[in-house]
Amino acid sequence: MAIMMKASVLHAKEDLRYEEIERPVPKAGEVLIKVKFTGICGSDVPRVNADECHFFPNILGHEFSGVVEEIGEGVTKVQPGDRVAGVPLVPCMKCPDCMKGNYSLCKHYSFIGSRQFGSFAEYVCVPEVNAVKFSEEVSFEQAALFEPAAVALHGLERVNYKGGCTVAILGTGPIGILTMQFAKIYGAAKVVVFDIVDEKLELAKELGADAGINTLEPDFMEKAMALTDGNGFDYVYETAGNTITMKMGFQLAANKAQICYIGTPKKELTFGVKEWENMNRKEFTMTGSWMSYSAPFPGHEWTAIAHFFATGQLKYDPRMIWQIVPLSGLDEAFRWYKEPGKVKGKILVDSEK
Repeated sequence: MAIMMKASVLHAKEDLRYEEIERPVPKAGEVLIKVKFTGICGSDVPRVNADECHFFPNILGHEFSGVVEEIGEGVTKVQPGDRVAGVPLVPCMKCPDCMKGNYSLCKHYSFIGSRQFGSFAEYVCVPEVNAVKFSEEVSFEQAALFEPAAVALHGLERVNYKGGCTVAILGTGPIGILTMQFAKIYGAAKVVVFDIVDEKLELAKELGADAGINTLEPDFMEKAMALTDGNGFDYVYETAGNTITMKMGFQLAANKAQICYIGTPKKELTFGVKEWENMNRKEFTMTGSWMSYSAPFPGHEWTAIAHFFATGQLKYDPRMIWQIVPLSGLDEAFRWYKEPGKVKGKILVDSEK
């Protein structure tokens, strides 16, 4: 007789239903995880509220933590009872990109929580390599941030990052806060965060930022440059995906700076001649960052997070989470996203409620 579980199942656009379905059974090489918490990612919103879901019915959710409930045949890396964070990408491991260790660029991948059932449920099955162990010093709420933290660290390292330099972080959402902390852990001389919400800037400073600048202030650029003796920043990380901050990076960059765009833009954007000339004259290097993986899969990004969270060097503050909602109320949470300005931060989903 099949064992059942509760899940929030997407049946169509804007049609999330909290219902009972059959609990998955781990195949050879897989583990069954009892889910504790899942973060709602910005990419989940158009899958529910727009037309970006791959198929129906579907179970979304890919930023999750939990406990190993059961293991399939041949599993050796984790055991029942282990506390684990979920790695959502399932690369093919056969294409040229995967063979080079560039798993984020795999063209034949699957993805837990979009292309296969994810963690907006009481249980989820993943390959054993997609379950990263963490210690008891790390809470399950923290561990639900492993995926955005891995995105932050991967982005930090997409340029030739070295300590002892000045760093600008544009945006103080969870990825911005985590990128800021990694910049400090890895030896930045000065990290300055930029946002339009004073409370977020204050939180960033409490967690290690050297200064916070509200970009709504008319003289914010002068203040920013004064913090670098007029030279600009050696490293600039854009984490908001906002047109304004994406352009702002060009102004904040020092000569020979390195800029990484971690945030994903939501609108078309263009750069004017003078803006582009900024890049020519400063000779800065600009690149993007996609996901959070390296060889051997899933990458040192994930094991480093388990270490730095456990030691307390990577800090978690409950204020990084805006709301915790029960799995049974997930449909209401996604309705909040339809009200402009209502959602003011990361939402976690509690799969045990």
